[in-house]
Amino acid sequence: MSGGRAAVESAQAQDPGRGEPSRSFAAATAGSESPPLRALVIGYGSPIRGDDALGPLVADRLQERLSAQSTAETETAAEAIEIQARHILTAELVDDLARTERVVFIDAAVDTPPGEVRRQRLTPDRSALSTMAHFHDPRELLAWCEALYQRAPEAWLVSGGGSDWGYACYTLSDRAQQAVEPMITEVMSLIHAPRPGNTKRCG
Repeated sequence: MSGGRAAVESAQAQDPGRGEPSRSFAAATAGSESPPLRALVIGYGSPIRGDDALGPLVADRLQERLSAQSTAETETAAEAIEIQARHILTAELVDDLARTERVVFIDAAVDTPPGEVRRQRLTPDRSALSTMAHFHDPRELLAWCEALYQRAPEAWLVSGGGSDWGYACYTLSDRAQQAVEPMITEVMSLIHAPRPGNTKRCG
């Protein structure tokens, strides 16, 4: 679950026993003259700790929505979007970060009022501390990506406030449920936003 170290710009689940993280690819905005923007969405959190499942759950819902919207026409052009639902953030994600231009992390937050959604801009930070809950901080992974590949993607964190973090709890609280749709909307707005003029594409 997210802490409160990153500056807030605007206020508004994966079981380790299930094997590899889920992935899907979707596309949108056919007919664009510019090259497709490579976007990566990573929802992370524990599916057995109540509201901590917000991240993976939102990622799964987003995957379903984008798949339903996809058509033969849109699947062949424009923005390529990869979605992952994970229990924890691990070191191998650095390679995925190096291959994308924009990444959106999705997580539950303990420092946000239950049901409220926040969007934060992330930058590489080698001093960001790893946590036992999620293994690596997103900013730590971005710093590794920058060090290893001399670049890091534009990065955001969309978090939703929760209230119930008990173990062996497999459902979201009513307040956390209220954050699901606003989080999906926030992530959609980020992955479909135009490419910044100074964004460098990796090869």
